[in-house]
Amino acid sequence: MVLDRLFGRKQNAPAAQPLEPEAPVVDEATNADDDHDDDASPEVAADRTWRERADVAVAGGASTGSKRHQALYGDTNADLPTHFVAARGAHITDVQGNRYLDCTMALGAVALGYAEQRVTAAAVEAASEGSVSGWSSWREVELAERLRVIIPCAEKVQVLKSGAEATSAAVRLARAYTGRSHVVACGYFGWHDWWSSGPGIPDAVSALCANAPFDDIAALERAVQEAGTDLAAIVIEPVVERAPSIEWLQRARALCDSTGAALIFDEVKTGFRVAPGGWQEVSGVTPDLAAFGKALANGYPLAVVVGHNALMDAGRSTWISSTLASDSVSLAAALAVLDWHEEADVCASLGETGVDMRGAVDRAIEASGLEGVSTDGIDQMWQLRWNDPALESQFIANALHEGVLFKRGAYNFAAMAHDEAAIRTIERAASAALVSILESLG
Repeated sequence: MVLDRLFGRKQNAPAAQPLEPEAPVVDEATNADDDHDDDASPEVAADRTWRERADVAVAGGASTGSKRHQALYGDTNADLPTHFVAARGAHITDVQGNRYLDCTMALGAVALGYAEQRVTAAAVEAASEGSVSGWSSWREVELAERLRVIIPCAEKVQVLKSGAEATSAAVRLARAYTGRSHVVACGYFGWHDWWSSGPGIPDAVSALCANAPFDDIAALERAVQEAGTDLAAIVIEPVVERAPSIEWLQRARALCDSTGAALIFDEVKTGFRVAPGGWQEVSGVTPDLAAFGKALANGYPLAVVVGHNALMDAGRSTWISSTLASDSVSLAAALAVLDWHEEADVCASLGETGVDMRGAVDRAIEASGLEGVSTDGIDQMWQLRWNDPALESQFIANALHEGVLFKRGAYNFAAMAHDEAAIRTIERAASAALVSILESLG
């Protein structure tokens, strides 16, 4: 099994440093977490679940849309967990003390493993020194210098907090540099106005962005033609459920070159997961600007917009700033992540681990004989495809009862903490969940 090689390769993996001499030892190759039976459950309000309390006190029930009960489990009203008290390695613990193997890895924000010791130690050290001040942290400069070496298009770097914020900053920079307004976009870019539409967003703003289908050259050309001389940027999420054709990316590059528009890659999911430098490193197609986040800081809130000097310097003519953008805790976490990538081929390991995760589910599907379900996508960020959404929700609930959290309707993410035992658990839980569906169908 490929995991023997990946997770046994201790000489290539960064050595985990315990926070204190008496801290429990965690295997540095797998980040396998201990039982931690002493995790304290939060105070429970009588006769109300945490979901019910959240529905009253938190807008939408959860501040992150993908973590709302319906997004997690569909229309089922089953009493399934929605809040955690601990996350270590590849496991999360709910407020009742139940422990689950997690395949969502914080929506892809965690690639090494939850509470990975080296990252945690760096973050704790930075926090102990004070996370912010009236000056920038020295770590901001070091991170920028190191990213300039890793990311093909990164001549300059600006630190922000979220992927949506970084992509919005890239669009602002493109508009400032070109003096134009229209954008052609393909992918998901968060909730900001430049790309979204709906209540609360002026029609005049929405009209400035045209959405083009993924990997469709003809549609891209039409959208660019319709934008005419006012095209500021083509914004692409390079991987949308599957890898793109190189011809599509090359055509986007050529269209920007011929029209004077900026090419922007949203590498929030792909950076430091499929390759440290993102899909631009994989494809050889270099954008003018790019946004990175998620796995960059292994779950700490950090994102960056990077790009060529001329476009990044356009920020001086506009205003892109955030008080807590460069807090030293998140910067320290990111620097520890970069150390991992320098000392081990993390992305290759994630790809091979993803192969094993998918293989475990594929074997369960084949053994069950259930039709209408399959795995899809690239290995580091793969999906379960269901023809029937109701059966998908049933599977998610069944698997959770078996101790595994799969993502409904979106990516499952490989992590360095998914070891051989995790693969076995995934196959066992998927098999039991599928058999339960078959039994319910008679």
